[in-house]
Amino acid sequence: MSTSAIARRYAQALVDLATENKMVEQYSTELGEVSELLARENELRTLMESPTLQVDKKVAIMADIAEKMGLSVGMKNFVGLLTVKDRLKYVSQIYANYTAFADEISGVVRACVTSAVRLTKAQADSVKEGLEKQTGKKIDLQTKVDAKLLGGMKAEVGGKVFDGSIKTQLQRIEDTLKKG
Repeated sequence: MSTSAIARRYAQALVDLATENKMVEQYSTELGEVSELLARENELRTLMESPTLQVDKKVAIMADIAEKMGLSVGMKNFVGLLTVKDRLKYVSQIYANYTAFADEISGVVRACVTSAVRLTKAQADSVKEGLEKQTGKKIDLQTKVDAKLLGGMKAEVGGKVFDGSIKTQLQRIEDTLKKG
């Protein structure tokens, strides 16, 4: 089974459980914290992926960490399952899939807008409102600044890119003029 299929299955199972328990947001936050911890702590990750360390010791280590992190019972059990099944190495992919599934359930679409200069709160709100009208869904907007853009902005919404940058517009004009 491919890595992405494994991550999707675990993420879907966790979303189903979270939905039943009405803990979708909390599980998302907690899973994100676990993912970030394992990404940040190389020695811990290496230890958890080591084939020479016994599974019961790995489970005990992760249980202690989960307790210190203050994870919910459901997330402690999920992390324990990932440890027993040797799936901790997929936690970042599981987290990415989990957020996508959770967003789909709640009707939220994540969008990233890149502009040449930092957007004001009013500009960001206006862009968010426009994207919500366009998609018919609630938008979770993230903004970035890219000094390489001459002006305008690029928006990525649900895997689609809308490029309204001046650089791209100039490129289109150039292509049109070349084609005659």
